[in-house]
Amino acid sequence: MDENEPLIVGFAETPYTVASGRSVFDLAGDAHAQLLESTSLDNSAIDGLVVCASTTEAGNPFWSAYFADALGLELDFCQGMDLGGASFIVGVARAALAVRAGLCRRIVVIAADAPSTINRSDPRGYRPEWQDTVGLMGPPGVFGLLSSRYEAQYGPVQDALAKLAVVQRQHALLNENACAKLRKPLTAEEYLAARQISTPINLLDCVMSCDGANAVLVTSRREAGALAARGIQILGFGERTNHDIADPVPDITRCGHAAAGEKALRASKLSAAEIAMLQPYDDFLIAILLQLEALGFCPPGGGRQFLLDTDISYRGALPINTGGGQISCGQAGFAGGGLNFVEAVRQLRGEAGARQVPTPRNAIVTGIGSIPYIRNWGVSGVMVLGGIA
Repeated sequence: MDENEPLIVGFAETPYTVASGRSVFDLAGDAHAQLLESTSLDNSAIDGLVVCASTTEAGNPFWSAYFADALGLELDFCQGMDLGGASFIVGVARAALAVRAGLCRRIVVIAADAPSTINRSDPRGYRPEWQDTVGLMGPPGVFGLLSSRYEAQYGPVQDALAKLAVVQRQHALLNENACAKLRKPLTAEEYLAARQISTPINLLDCVMSCDGANAVLVTSRREAGALAARGIQILGFGERTNHDIADPVPDITRCGHAAAGEKALRASKLSAAEIAMLQPYDDFLIAILLQLEALGFCPPGGGRQFLLDTDISYRGALPINTGGGQISCGQAGFAGGGLNFVEAVRQLRGEAGARQVPTPRNAIVTGIGSIPYIRNWGVSGVMVLGGIA
């Protein structure tokens, strides 16, 4: 047995709320306290911190240090992550490396954000005339272009996305942390009738902004002690930034998850067909369809038929976003990247209650960061998690 093997031995999550009026530090404090209580540790046991960037505190040049100070942590390892929605999953990978290298013993990976209360972010590319095109309505506009291109190549997919929207909403109804505004039944007819935002993207294709926080604890098998009995293994990981950037006219329906996923699956010695559940980053529903293709669950252009033919409920052949995903829980800014990760850990530990997957052998979790104009997303992260170690 590898005593240096990194394990995920605890998780925490606050309820997701709209316009909470709370500070990021307040939300983070709740998640951190919950994590310590669930693992029976005190603050002195934590000597490492990986903290995701925050839209609410975007102007803070000392973000990770101030964040650590707010939590009362004295650290041997402190890392800030600025990869958007991919920050959490990549942050867990960085934490695992730090534990493996002996830089610290126990690392909290945490994300907290309150964009529906205040959003101070001002992302800009190096060429604003391309990154901030006049008339482009932010991420919905970019995903509208991506979706239009996908439909031009492979045909409409709204029937498959409707199924995805309905199933994820059914999962959210079983998730007490989901935004109250979204914990209402949804029909395929309601999805298809939703008003257009950026054709073919409609209102229910998009995430709703909210506030919240989530966290996990990463440590070595040696340092885990009794917590190792319910530890989750990291079987494989891959990341890709600026996929196909050298190509001036790339196929924007192909994303970096193809490269990152191949690497993660190879390390895990598993194939897509052997994956028990998928917890993908879902700022837009079309992103899930693209990831299914990139990860090898189906060929390019096959996402629609795969979704229509597959039971993707928590009881099904490939459960997808069993907590509702960001689409039906709400997107707490850059803490959105931790929502699906924490759900995977909860499921693998058999602690998901009414929405528990029957055979949680393993899971793929993904992250997405940045949305450039006329390209696919900028950062792709893929991690394969194993069941209780």
